[in-house]
Order: sequence, then C-alpha cells, then structure tokens
Amino acid sequence: MSNVYYLPSHEYARIEGNTAYIGISRFAAEQLGNVVYVDMPEADDDVTAGEEFGAIESVKAASDLFSPVSGAVIEINEELIDNPRLINEDPEAHWIIKVEMSDKSELDNLLSPEAYAEHCKSEKH
Repeated sequence: MSNVYYLPSHEYARIEGNTAYIGISRFAAEQLGNVVYVDMPEADDDVTAGEEFGAIESVKAASDLFSPVSGAVIEINEELIDNPRLINEDPEAHWIIKVEMSDKSELDNLLSPEAYAEHCKSEKH
C-alpha cells in the first residue's frame, strides 16, 4: 500500500506517521517547466484540505498550490527559497511544506498513485 496520495490539481502528500510532506507531482513539474519561485506559508500557519496554501511560478505559468490535507505547517522547505529549480530536478524529494495532519481520514478523499496516473493520462489528451 502506498503512502503517497494526490489531488487532481497535481499536489501530493507523502505520509510518514501523522506528518504529510506536500509538494507537486512530477507531471506538474514537467507541465510547468523551469520553476522560478515558490510562495509558501509560514511555519505554524494552518492549511485546510482542498484550499490554497501558496503558489508556484515558472517561466511559463503561475499556479496556485492546494493542500491535500488539513493541519499545521511544521516546516517549509527553505532550500526552495534560494533554489526553486530543485522541484524540477526531483519534485518528490523536494517537498514544499511539511504538515502535522489534524484529520488523517482526509486521505480517503485523495487519489491513489494508480488513480492519479489515470487522471494524468486523461489530461494529456
């Protein structure tokens, strides 16, 4: 069973215990192209499942970022402040925010890796 879940808007949540590492999928990173800026919340901010928590900008476009889960931001990935292109290199390794989840049952509303792969295929057409 996977510990990674997705929103249709291409954010992932990698779950370790009660902590969610949230970032964008490889598909999203490829669609965006070279990432030039990531707007992140502050540590201790709250995020809500399905609601905007920041934005990501590339040379091609800007996109809002939506949280797959609700909870408190316990850490932001400070490496991305100076080097947002790390997301292009490996979006799964370079998460954007780390969240202490307040309701693990929200994971039931997210896409499995298999369902997400199907969703991406439908977007390519």
